[in-house]
Amino acid sequence: MSSNATPSSVFPPTLEAARARLAAVRPDAYVQTRNKLDGAVTRLSPYLTHGLLTLPDVLRAVLSRNALPVQHKLVYELGWRAYFRHVWADRGEGILTSIHPGPLPDEAYARELPADVREARTGVPVIDQAVRTLYATGWLHNHARMWLASYIVHLRKVHWRTGADWLYGHLLDGDIASNHLSWQWVAGTGSHKPYLFNAENVQRFAPAGWHSPGTLLDTPYEVLDRIARDPAAVMAAVTAAVTAVSGGAASNLGALAGSGVTEPAFLSEPPASLRAVKPTATAVRGRDVWLVHPWSLGALPNDLPSGALVLGIVVDDFHRAFPWAPRRWDFVSGRMAAVAPLRWQGSAQAIASALAQARSVAAIDEPHLSPWLAGCADTRPPARLFPPVAGRCDSFTQWWTRTTEGLRHAHELTR
Repeated sequence: MSSNATPSSVFPPTLEAARARLAAVRPDAYVQTRNKLDGAVTRLSPYLTHGLLTLPDVLRAVLSRNALPVQHKLVYELGWRAYFRHVWADRGEGILTSIHPGPLPDEAYARELPADVREARTGVPVIDQAVRTLYATGWLHNHARMWLASYIVHLRKVHWRTGADWLYGHLLDGDIASNHLSWQWVAGTGSHKPYLFNAENVQRFAPAGWHSPGTLLDTPYEVLDRIARDPAAVMAAVTAAVTAVSGGAASNLGALAGSGVTEPAFLSEPPASLRAVKPTATAVRGRDVWLVHPWSLGALPNDLPSGALVLGIVVDDFHRAFPWAPRRWDFVSGRMAAVAPLRWQGSAQAIASALAQARSVAAIDEPHLSPWLAGCADTRPPARLFPPVAGRCDSFTQWWTRTTEGLRHAHELTR
């Protein structure tokens, strides 16, 4: 992926782009190559996160061209997204803290992400390439996300929540459930053991520029496991690698040696191009209102009342807690401006107060906003693909077994 790529060129924030990418999905190629960074992955996640596509949309489109068993890997991966939402619905804000102890106590991990990680100058090519790609495109292959998270938590001893918040803000597809629970899985606080990787694993699945021979990753797994459980391990090796990069040494680093990048600053409010204004009751008084928020940027419902006002909202309360990088703001703002003639930015209280003057207010429910907008609108549940599972499922396998019980063909999920 070129470092000059922009979100608008890689992921245009339009329904046409979302549908074109969906039409390009090839299930057989996905199964064969999905673990490789240059494999035939779908890259649908930004469109799913922001509501331009739904899980039923994806499966129906794929099934229109291919008959798939319910146990197909592509269906399985759609299930992971639904499972993470299931866990979020069950645990609520509990997913933002360690579900259970990891290899080390929470207090053994730092709460600041090191500058060399943020600036892509760790001296470990796979990590520096991942950070550069993240900043350039707002997207990373799942393998690269896992490698980045594992390095940050287990080798640099940074708390998973710190890394999860950082990655979430830069990703175009950042979803608190999928992102933060994935970090917990890697950290070992949401799984039975820490996820570890080494240079051989990178060489198997990544292009040559990501390979990291001769680095601290060029280590057997049993050694990496001991490092993950030792709060003082590997710091000398890390310091030497970072020093080598800063000084332009270390021949195995290639073009990365001595170079770094500037991290895009997180922003807690949208760009001026969104032309969002403060909430005003006069704009909605006596009207039927359909709310468009950053997670519901798809096609408008067919059953909106005649003359309904389509109103885009940006809730300051959420974005102060979870700011975004400019690339994600541009993606969301571009689509919201296209679908909502009027856009508001303000506190949840100010938005709720103004909406109280409307005749009716409706929206698609969204857990990212539920704590702030509860009671402000009649919410419709998001489109569901998998049958609901009652009660807590502490593993994906348990949830998957229950939600697909008795099903053989993927088309049975779309009925």
